Amino acid sequence: MKRINIGGVPEHFNLAWYLTLKNGEYKAEGINLRWKDYFGGTGAMNKGLRDGEIDMAVILTEGIIKDIIDGNPSKIVQTFVQSPLIWGIHVAAHSKYKTINDLKGTKAAISRYGSGSHLMAFINAENNDWDLKKDLDFEVIKNLEGAVEGLTEGVADYFMWEKFTTKPIVDDGIFRKIDECPTPWPCFVIAVNESFLKDNEEDVKTILEIINTTTREFKAIPSIDVTISNRYDQKLEDVQEWLSLTEWSQELIDEATLDVVQNKLLELNIIPEKADYKDLVHIF
Repeated sequence: MKRINIGGVPEHFNLAWYLTLKNGEYKAEGINLRWKDYFGGTGAMNKGLRDGEIDMAVILTEGIIKDIIDGNPSKIVQTFVQSPLIWGIHVAAHSKYKTINDLKGTKAAISRYGSGSHLMAFINAENNDWDLKKDLDFEVIKNLEGAVEGLTEGVADYFMWEKFTTKPIVDDGIFRKIDECPTPWPCFVIAVNESFLKDNEEDVKTILEIINTTTREFKAIPSIDVTISNRYDQKLEDVQEWLSLTEWSQELIDEATLDVVQNKLLELNIIPEKADYKDLVHIF
């Protein structure tokens, strides 16, 4: 049985992977798919793809595009979540900062450079007409746990992370959410290391077929809202809101969408140049 390693964030977006693994659907096709949780998010997964720690990743669109342009030998094979990611902008509950304008020139906690929390800080800054050179400052905190510690101790001033994942921390009175910043594009794609893909294309196609069968029907799974609520420590009404906002995809990201992402990253000086569509995606 062929072992294939895949990584993703341990969040509700990826429950479909857990369900298909639990059901033994990959093993039934001769694939020993091993899931690795990446608490450090996209930056950590990019490193995992580069180092060969994982063969595939369910990863933020903007983060993998930047890293492929920076030399990550991987390709996007499919969009996973079509809807935007809604980033909550959080401060410590006791923070003196009350509005987005108060955060101008303060320090953002990020999981690592090149991560979603890093890149989206630029999007947020531009949305609010900040000076990208003067008004952005960063403190690397590795993960959500590090952000709780960093904001509470005043090492950093604000932290951007998916708003439903951080909602329990807000409810517990540790964080306070002062605003939101949605991604202007589909949020998650599936990327595969190129050398692995070259030799294992049929297995990757099989994996995609299995996960796509589940995501097509995900919202219709009986009591899926209760399952998510229990598994991810979320209030049921929050899960129901998230489900109403989230749409999965079973298609390859199109050229126009990649153009939108790259134009924004180029405008913000996050990438040095745009890449051709064929250099970013793999078409089966």
